[in-house]
Amino acid sequence: MTLWVWLKVYILALVSYNSAGDKMSVIPIRVLPDPILRQKSKRVRIIDSSVKKLIDDMIETMHAVPWRVGLAAPQVGVSLRMFVIGIPGEEDIALINPEIVWRTGERLVDEGCLSIPGFIGQIKRAVSVKVKGRDQNGKEIRIKANDLLSQALEHEIDHLNGVLYIDYLESMDKLHKIELEETQL
Repeated sequence: MTLWVWLKVYILALVSYNSAGDKMSVIPIRVLPDPILRQKSKRVRIIDSSVKKLIDDMIETMHAVPWRVGLAAPQVGVSLRMFVIGIPGEEDIALINPEIVWRTGERLVDEGCLSIPGFIGQIKRAVSVKVKGRDQNGKEIRIKANDLLSQALEHEIDHLNGVLYIDYLESMDKLHKIELEETQL
């Protein structure tokens, strides 16, 4: 991203507040070769105000990028097992200490990543998954998902394990460059 794009993102953060009236921030997104993207994240032991603030900031950061679906804590420099997902037209999801309970089927999908901007690759993902974890209030939740949501859940959980979608490519020749529209910010 250019300096101008990052400046626009930070300006957006200056006027953003959550429902409790707390200021939310857009956090810079880590990109390869940042080593935190390859580390296995630590479990969240206590869901306190700092974890809830991080979730709010991650949601704000995710929404600041128009071509995104999810964001894992390692992508903003925090090695904790948590992520947010925002599928257009659906309610945002925040999951803490998520685990895949089961997955079924297999399909080819085009996948990209905020931490590998400007590229997509075709990889295999499950047709459907069931994931369990905790929400930002500590309540255990289970999500059964298909289509884009199942893909996003697998993708974000991979991030928590230090795995990136490019690790599933048969070869780096299968990675395709795309043009990102900076004007969408």
